[in-house]
Amino acid sequence: MSNIEQAGTYTLGDRTVRRLGYGAMQLAGPHVFGPPKDAEAARAVLREAVELGVNHIDTSDFYGPHVTNQLIREALHPYRNDLVIVTKIGARRGPDASWLPAFSAPELEQAVHDNLRNLGLDVLDVVNLRAMFDMFKPAEGSLEAQLTKLAELRQRGLIRHIGLSNVTPQQVEDAQRVAPIACVQNMYNLVHRQDDALIDALATKGIPYVPFFPLGGFTPLQSDALSGVAQQLGATPMQVAIAWLLRRAPNLLLIPGTSSVAHLRENLAAAQLVLPDTAMTALDGIATPAA
Repeated sequence: MSNIEQAGTYTLGDRTVRRLGYGAMQLAGPHVFGPPKDAEAARAVLREAVELGVNHIDTSDFYGPHVTNQLIREALHPYRNDLVIVTKIGARRGPDASWLPAFSAPELEQAVHDNLRNLGLDVLDVVNLRAMFDMFKPAEGSLEAQLTKLAELRQRGLIRHIGLSNVTPQQVEDAQRVAPIACVQNMYNLVHRQDDALIDALATKGIPYVPFFPLGGFTPLQSDALSGVAQQLGATPMQVAIAWLLRRAPNLLLIPGTSSVAHLRENLAAAQLVLPDTAMTALDGIATPAA
């Protein structure tokens, strides 16, 4: 059994979570749409994650839609006191499985209520606003109106903390003038390192950065250097990629996702992997940080 406490902890909102968490996106059907092939297997992954010490689960009601939140409720409700469930709003799914913006004030409020209902909660710990100016990468655009709405919902007691997803450094800076920001969630991993400077800037403020696709997402990371380090350490390439992220910065909170109990255990076992300096040097050379 892995001991994910070795990965350490960090503050998320007003809670302390272990730095190795779990992302629930892969529990939905193909293309994150519709139900999984085996719902009980999906629930088993969630139960195993919590049993192994995970107390930070990332989800959204637009996964499925509704599927992952309902599975989380079915598997884990009533929730452990230390479990922090983070969700996202700002998008919706079309009938053809497309990803569409859902950015108006009524849509944002409806999304919060959908998350509350499907998770079986009275208040959401953290709600990330996903910017949808570009579905596939951060793009500039004002989030003031949307954040103002979320601040109102927080004042009404429906959410505790506000986070950001798929955003630029400028949007992060601007957002903090509207409301306190509990976390930032962007794509980042060993190969895709455009947010290096943003991660370091957030660390100085004690704000966690939560990389999505920490293992490459639907196209797993592949690199001769990564495979070489893994072979030397007797680990899998994905375990090495997780260990690199854990060492990269103390404010990184990881949410690797999987629909397999075996892969879940493998991912969490990376908490015990110690990367020597020579391995870090080899891995750092895979991608050049953005200027």
